[in-house]
Amino acid sequence: FHVNTAQVSCTFTDLKKTMNPKTGETIEEDPDYIKQGQAAIVEITPQQPLVIEENDDIPQLSRFAVRDMGQTVGAGMALSVDEQ
Repeated sequence: FHVNTAQVSCTFTDLKKTMNPKTGETIEEDPDYIKQGQAAIVEITPQQPLVIEENDDIPQLSRFAVRDMGQTVGAGMALSVDEQ
């Protein structure tokens, strides 16, 4: 999980819904998986403290990339942040 210059291990804790990336239309609520090319709303929990902003507050600091084994497998923006 890459946010700005930070790299933190994270866990996908909930897959809330999949959407059509062009229209934003909901395809499925509470799906089991995401297909290549789909957009999704997911809940991610970092394993270490992480600084990220909500997209409504500071869009530039809400963007992130998800990488696995040197490959980028996803990218997105933080819609909401739970402070702990």
